[in-house]
Amino acid sequence: MRKAELLNSRLLYIVSSAGHGQSICIADAGLPIPSNVEKIDLALVPGVPSFFQVLNAILSEFAVEKATLASELVSLSPDNAKSIEKILTGVDITYTSHEEFKKQTESCLAIIRTGEFSPYMNVILTAGVVF
Repeated sequence: MRKAELLNSRLLYIVSSAGHGQSICIADAGLPIPSNVEKIDLALVPGVPSFFQVLNAILSEFAVEKATLASELVSLSPDNAKSIEKILTGVDITYTSHEEFKKQTESCLAIIRTGEFSPYMNVILTAGVVF
């Protein structure tokens, strides 16, 4: 059994198989998931697990060099945007329209669906390297 924080075997597989420049998405409960992208559905009930619980668990194992957020998050939920920016300190963060964000999810290795019910609480994490 692993001693590290992340225990979900499917998430561990996706994180460990991601190469430099490849992306995964952590999504709220409502983000549409393209049919060609693997969906890892963790949503249980509204709010469980939360976006931040999943983000922190993924970050315990995943080297991130870039993150993409929808610009609508900043205008509709500035506190959540600031919390994400704080967690991702040192990571290059870009903002794009929600429509463009959805297009970018089409190239993700996987989309992890949370129980998050806050609008636009989605992030695309692009893998960096640890060396």
